[in-house]
Amino acid sequence: MARSALLNVMVSAAIKAGKSLSRDFNEVENLQVSRKGPADFVSKADIRAEQIVYDELRKARPTYAFLMEEGGEVAGTDGQHTWIIDPLDGTTNFLHSIPLFAVAIALQRGDDIVASVIYNPVMDELYTAEKGGGAWLADRKRLRVASRRHLSDAVITTGIKTQGTSNDALQLRQLASINPAVAGIRRSGSICVDMAWLAAGRYDGVWEAGLKPWDVAAGFLMVKEAGGVVTDFAGQPGSVWNGQVVAGNETIQAALLKTLKPIQ
Repeated sequence: MARSALLNVMVSAAIKAGKSLSRDFNEVENLQVSRKGPADFVSKADIRAEQIVYDELRKARPTYAFLMEEGGEVAGTDGQHTWIIDPLDGTTNFLHSIPLFAVAIALQRGDDIVASVIYNPVMDELYTAEKGGGAWLADRKRLRVASRRHLSDAVITTGIKTQGTSNDALQLRQLASINPAVAGIRRSGSICVDMAWLAAGRYDGVWEAGLKPWDVAAGFLMVKEAGGVVTDFAGQPGSVWNGQVVAGNETIQAALLKTLKPIQ
């Protein structure tokens, strides 16, 4: 795969931020007994990673706007382009020395996500996608969603919130309904990794609610370019703005959606 100049900029930013996170990740165990505690450390780690991404992208495209998990919104003069950035998706994994987390960068042009990068630095897995150009792993392997056609054969992933969120009870009802219908449910702790792995055919489906645009923007395009379908819980075409994702190949996504729709 030949990367566009735009995608090269995004990849460079993600890899630089990933190297910073990797250095910090190797220090996590030593920080478990620090006076300030690991939560303070991880905030510094993701702010540092976000600053690296911001600096790289701002240098390359100085007129573009930003929407960032830590830094919020930064206006641009372009009027059409916005970078959507999650510098560390999978914070709890990071804190517990679990090597499943990612840097995620997406570019929105008008109403469309047109390019995305998801990079897991510990596993050194780089996922990229451009609208109309497919989704790729390490520039060499074109990604396609899995071809399984029955929920009973499918491994589905979700991100169950566990402490005091408004979606707690609903998620537990969804889980109780979906669990007996599928081959297995996984909870990786990183929606960006989940959607990249769905695009790669490792998972067969994803559902989750309570998401922010930076959680799903990069994976949204990745799944679509790998031949997948993404909607909200009502079955409407997926948007990074409504906080809901139901995704998979056409058949699995439809079956997953049918199972979820009646649950209130």
